[in-house]
Amino acid sequence: MENLYARRNFLKNVALVTSGVALLSPTIVQAFNTVECPFEGYNPYSEEKSDLRVSTLFGNHIVVKGKVFDKNNLKELSNATLEVWHMSPNSSKFRHQAKLKVNSNGEFNFITDFPNREQGKFAKVYFKVSTTDRVYFTELSVTNDNAFINEKHFEENKVLGDHRFPTNRLENNLQTITFNIAV
Repeated sequence: MENLYARRNFLKNVALVTSGVALLSPTIVQAFNTVECPFEGYNPYSEEKSDLRVSTLFGNHIVVKGKVFDKNNLKELSNATLEVWHMSPNSSKFRHQAKLKVNSNGEFNFITDFPNREQGKFAKVYFKVSTTDRVYFTELSVTNDNAFINEKHFEENKVLGDHRFPTNRLENNLQTITFNIAV
């Protein structure tokens, strides 16, 4: 009979500890509530940072900035989290990744090394945008002098009108891409 009580106490304590960890750690809870990512290389445990560069002195860098909008009313979303990742330069690994919070105007901004590309494809930067009730995945294709969206992004972001197309500016050997997303 004593073993039965010890086992019950053990199970009760494990349940209490597990519940406490889940309540205290939104990252753990979020890991169990993930939506299937359609792109390779996604890591839900990325650091919060806006500078993904390996070196600030050497390399080809790009700045990506833009806004996240509510697709229902075209208002800027201030409560969105943006996760970005891409293939690291001269590598087939996805070591460039970060998590960003948009500001009160729905704006985001990050700088990174120019991504590597799979053979026969453009270099790509992948995005996951999350709000309290929505998750959206998209990608941005980049070249040394331009940026492109895919057909899915084109169709799903029609509400943005002409602002759904990325713009590209090259200044002092730094490429700046403006890329807007509707969630």
